Amino acid sequence: MSAIHEVRVPDIGDFKDVPVIELLVKPGDAVSKDDSLITLESDKATMEVPAPMAGTVRELKVKVGDKVSQGTLIVLMEATAAPAAGASTPPPAASPAPAAAAPAPGASPAAGPAPRGDVHADVLVLGSGPGGYTAAFRAADLGRQVVLVERHATLGGVCLNVGCIPSKALLHAARVIAEAQEMSHFGLKFAKPEVDLPALRGWKDGVVGRLTKGLAGLAKQRKVTVIQGRGAFASPRLLEVTRADGTRTTVSFDHCIIAAGSSVARIPGFPYDDPRLMDSTGALRLEDIPKRLLVIGGGIIGLEMACVYDALGARVTVVELAAGLIPGADRDLVKPLHKRIEKRYEAVLLGTRVAKLEALPEGLRATFEGEGAPAPQTYDRVLMAVGRRPNGRDIGADKAGVTVNERGFIPVDNRQRTGVPHIFAIGDVCGEPMLAHKASHEGKLAAEVIAGHKAAFDARTIPSVAYTDPEVAWMGLTETQAKERGVEIEKAAFPWAASGRALATGRDEGLTKLIFEKGTRRLLGAGMVGPNAGELIAETVLGLEMGADAADLGLTIHPHPTLSETVFFAAEIAEGSITDLYMPKR
Repeated sequence: MSAIHEVRVPDIGDFKDVPVIELLVKPGDAVSKDDSLITLESDKATMEVPAPMAGTVRELKVKVGDKVSQGTLIVLMEATAAPAAGASTPPPAASPAPAAAAPAPGASPAAGPAPRGDVHADVLVLGSGPGGYTAAFRAADLGRQVVLVERHATLGGVCLNVGCIPSKALLHAARVIAEAQEMSHFGLKFAKPEVDLPALRGWKDGVVGRLTKGLAGLAKQRKVTVIQGRGAFASPRLLEVTRADGTRTTVSFDHCIIAAGSSVARIPGFPYDDPRLMDSTGALRLEDIPKRLLVIGGGIIGLEMACVYDALGARVTVVELAAGLIPGADRDLVKPLHKRIEKRYEAVLLGTRVAKLEALPEGLRATFEGEGAPAPQTYDRVLMAVGRRPNGRDIGADKAGVTVNERGFIPVDNRQRTGVPHIFAIGDVCGEPMLAHKASHEGKLAAEVIAGHKAAFDARTIPSVAYTDPEVAWMGLTETQAKERGVEIEKAAFPWAASGRALATGRDEGLTKLIFEKGTRRLLGAGMVGPNAGELIAETVLGLEMGADAADLGLTIHPHPTLSETVFFAAEIAEGSITDLYMPKR
C-alpha cells in the first residue's frame, strides 16, 4: 500500500496567518505533481500551494477561512509512487496566482518540465491591440519581463491600424463637409468641397502612423520585446511564431495573456474574391468614391462608414435584417439618427436581407428579401458590416489546453483567467461587448493579477458609442432591457431643442435620457443622441460606478451653456426641480 504523505505550507516568506480563500481539490481527487491544492491570500498577493508529488488526496486538513503559516498541515496525500528510499520530499515553493476559480479547463496540460523556447518571457502577450499593449506595458511597469507578439507590421492591432482611429479621422472629415453644407442655412455659403483622395488618405495614415510609432517608443522605453509574426500555441508553455518570411521563433512563458482580437464576420456564398466587395478594412483604404454603395449591416461599423462615404459623395443604401438600426440601443435614441440619414441616403432598408450577391462587369448585383424589399439593384461597391467573430479558434488554443466555446470565445473568470491557470484572455476573444475600452480595462487587470494584486473585473457598466452623425451613446440598463426584465424604473428625458448650446450650433435634434431605479432614484442607465454624445456619456458612467442618484446629478453645478448640462437638466426633471422646461405636476 502506498504511503500517506503530509503536505504542509511551504516557505512563503515573511507571511504568517495567511487566510485560505479557496480549496482547489477534494478527497479522492487525483493530482499531478505541481497541481495547485489550495489558494492563500495575503494583503499583498495571492498564492497557490502546489502538490509536491503525484497522487490522490485522502484528507483536507484546512477549510476556507482558516489561517495558515509555513509548516501548517494542509493535506494528506497517498503518493502514486513512493519516493526513493532515504529521499526526502520537500514541499515546493508557493507560486503567485489569482484568487478566483477559473473556468473548467480543456485538455489537461501534460506534467513534466516546460520546454524552453528561443525566447523566454515572464509574461507573453499575444496581440498588440488596445488590450494587448495595455497588458504588456502594465506588466512591464510591474517589473515583469514581457514579450509582445503581433502579426501586423506595426503595434496597435485592428483598432489603431484599420479600425477605431482611421475611421474617426475620416468621420471628422465627413463632419466638416456636412457642417459646411449646413452653414448655408445660417448665411455662410461655401463652394462644394474638392476631395483630394490621396491627400485625405495621407492625412488619415499620418494619424495612424503617429500613434503606432508612439506605441513602438513606449514598448522600447519599457524594454518590452516585440516579435512580429503569427502566433499559435505549441503547448501550455510554448508559443510558436511564424514570421512573414516563413521563419519560426518559439517563445516559452511563465504566464500568457491572449489578446488575439476578432475578425470580420462573413455571409456565406458571396463573391469575396471580387475587390468591389469590401470589409471595413477595405473601406478605410478609401481607394475611390463609388457612385452607389450598398452597406450590409445597420450596426455601428456599417453606419459609421456609411456616414463617411455619404459625405464624400456616394449614394448610400443601408440594409439591416433587424427591425431597427443599432439593435442594442433604445429606439428613441436611434430615431434622430434614422431620421437624418433617411433624408441623406438613397435608402434605408429594415427587416431586409441580401439573399444573393452577384459579380457582374457593371457592378455587384444584390437581390433582397423581406417585406417591402426592392427589386434587385446593382452597386459599384458593397461593404460587408455584419459584425465580427472572435479569433479564439485561430491560435492553436487546444494545444495549450485552453477551452474555446462554440462561438469562438475563450471563457474566463472575473480575473481574466482561462481554464489553464497561467493563461489569461482579454478583449474581443473572451466575450462581448467587443470594445477597445473593455479590452484595455481587462488587459490592465490581467497584468495586475499576474503580479499578485488583489484585482477582479467589477465594472458596473461598459459604455457604447456609435460615432455616426448624430452620435449615439448609452451605458448601463437601457429602457428596453428594463421592460424585458421587469425592472421598475423612472425615466427622465431632456430634449436638446431646449438646450441653448444645441440651438446655437444648429443641432437641436438630440436627446439626453437618464434611467433611475423607481423609488430610490438611483442611476441605472443613460443614453444620449446628438453631436459629441460620446464625450457626454462618461459623466453618467462615473455616476453609475459611484452609486449616484438624481439629486447627486441635479445638484452638481454644470457650466452653461454646454451640452454637458443636458445631463443636469434630465436629473432635474427626475427631481421635479427643472426650470428650463415646464413640466406639469404629476
